[in-house]
Amino acid sequence: MSDFAIITLLIVALFAILGSGVWIGLTLSGVAWIGMELFSSRPAGDAMSVTICGSASSWTLTALPLFIWMGEILFRTRLSESMFKGLAPWVANLPGRLLHQRGGLHHLRGGVGLVGRHLRHHRQDDAAGTLQTRLSRSHHHRLAGRCRHAGPADPPSIIMIVYGVTADVSIAKLFAAGIFPGILLAGLFAGYLGIWALLHPDQVPRPDTPSGLMEKLHESRHLIPVVLLIGAVLVSLYAGIATATEAAAVGVVGSLILSGAQGSLNWATFKESLLGATRLYCMIGLILSGAAFLTLAMGYIGLPRHLAEWVASLGLTPFWLMVALAIFYILLGCFLDGISMVVLTMGVILPTVQAAGFDLIWFGIFLVIVVEMAQITPPVGFNLFVLQGMTGREISWIAKVTMPFFLLMCAAVLLLWLFPGIATWLPGHM
Repeated sequence: MSDFAIITLLIVALFAILGSGVWIGLTLSGVAWIGMELFSSRPAGDAMSVTICGSASSWTLTALPLFIWMGEILFRTRLSESMFKGLAPWVANLPGRLLHQRGGLHHLRGGVGLVGRHLRHHRQDDAAGTLQTRLSRSHHHRLAGRCRHAGPADPPSIIMIVYGVTADVSIAKLFAAGIFPGILLAGLFAGYLGIWALLHPDQVPRPDTPSGLMEKLHESRHLIPVVLLIGAVLVSLYAGIATATEAAAVGVVGSLILSGAQGSLNWATFKESLLGATRLYCMIGLILSGAAFLTLAMGYIGLPRHLAEWVASLGLTPFWLMVALAIFYILLGCFLDGISMVVLTMGVILPTVQAAGFDLIWFGIFLVIVVEMAQITPPVGFNLFVLQGMTGREISWIAKVTMPFFLLMCAAVLLLWLFPGIATWLPGHM
């Protein structure tokens, strides 16, 4: 059977099993088992047990449940409210005012690892709810809702950890590589929001915040716990004091201390956060195990090598290969969430990008941004449905409102291509 026929059969099997309602992790394992049974001489059962056991026991992967637990703990504290209060005085006089506050809030939340809740609940906390109420007077208040995804490249990111594990790339270097691209995206978004606000001054409410310097400094005290936690995690990681897993453990301890100092840590909160992190990590771990088995199966069948040879025969320049990959992931985002997109494709994409000479650290940041772009593309972008639930508006309207941010991320990808040092300089000096 030809490679094209094998790929077609496996893709049909993948979507047929997914369409029947089977979990993604089990679907990946099932497709891998079908591939090995039909097109490989190695016993599928033996390969499955060895691969899944090895994937589940990865030490590098330990950072993932710890960062998720850290996010679960902080979600149940008054962290967002504190960040909101601390940021408000400094953005009140900027064009866009509360829109910048919303964006800054989510960049900071990304910096302290509030990633687990981002994947599952997307529920507005007290501070975000307050902001949403204020912005409801504005016709375009949904713009602020898009800002909740304003920092796709900000470390620590679950997508970065998943990519680092599947591609065997240093997670610490990936985190470092995401800092400047995250700042770049924040600047692009803030610039657009500022211009939009200048053009629509009547649609941006003015917050009631302190105007004097001393009052601003006094309100900024609410940011101190956040800054200390970010510093403890990132400095321990980038200074070489701790590995990614150890830095995640520092974050967990720090979040427990922070929530305890705030008076919001009790046995119920502790238990709910631990159970929430366990449930989410089990879901992600199952996907990663299934993807590891699928990657092994694809290797035995020879599909990654044949695909890399086929792409090489097309004579694509690295730039057009990047464009093709971006389009591929954007289309894939119409059917899958970000984590599933990464683990499903790495087995066949990595040999191709390595053969093209892509730096794997750079490619990881490119992948994070493109996957986030895919989540806001119609007709079924994952984040579009999140925003629909928040705003009650039609998907088509939300897609139109968020399109400028999609184009800004396209611009960021282009800048990342033209100036790869944005992502590679910092990890190269670690």
